[in-house]
Amino acid sequence: MNQILVSEKLYVTPELKRKKKIFKFEFFLSVFLLCILSSYAIYAEYDRNKSEQVSKEILENINYDNTEQRSMLPDINTDTVKVEDDVIVVILNQALENNEEVSVDEETINVRVTAERQVATAEDGSIYYTIGEITIPSINVNYPIIQGENLDNIDTLLKISICKFHGAEPNEVGNLCLVGHNYKNSKFFSKIQNLNIGDIIEIKDLSGTTINYAVYDKFIVKPDNVECTSQLTDGKKEITLITCTNDNKQRYIVKAREVK
Repeated sequence: MNQILVSEKLYVTPELKRKKKIFKFEFFLSVFLLCILSSYAIYAEYDRNKSEQVSKEILENINYDNTEQRSMLPDINTDTVKVEDDVIVVILNQALENNEEVSVDEETINVRVTAERQVATAEDGSIYYTIGEITIPSINVNYPIIQGENLDNIDTLLKISICKFHGAEPNEVGNLCLVGHNYKNSKFFSKIQNLNIGDIIEIKDLSGTTINYAVYDKFIVKPDNVECTSQLTDGKKEITLITCTNDNKQRYIVKAREVK
């Protein structure tokens, strides 16, 4: 019996001891990294939920002004009237492509009188405005649409809500381009890839007017492809939804046009 015990003890070589130490080190390192990754995932989810809460608070506090459309007259308060140059540019560009003559009678141009934009400040000091609301019933999306003073702070604003990236104002002629994060869950624009042709997207502007847009196309593009932001809409009202694909290497695009 003593000989067997001695033989087993002698069998534990320095090399085996070294491997045991390496195994223990790798085990504890794996546990440590797992704890770090778990903590990061928990914090990331907390941060997303916090962003969702901020977005919903903005949505609840939007001050809609249900003022009817009126003709543009000299006595209208210009502080609350927004005449979009882009609207005229879009029409002219399309007409020029067709070699048509276009005359614009300013007295017959109808403009929407809206409430003044609500100004807010993000945690990093970025200034942004609430310009409308987007609702997509089929995928349970309902968020305010916000816009920064420029695109420099869009990364910050994307953590708050859906952002205007380019184009026309909500429910105006042209192509309103909206971007939102893909968190690979149910938040923000994570589920727009599930939209089908014909699904309805509702856009509510600050006048309180809601217009329905029907999805007519969806596709994937490279990050540097911005053709989907074109404002040549043939005088129609369109919206473009933009988010990252699940691998973050490309962009998922959904196009929709006003339902009449």
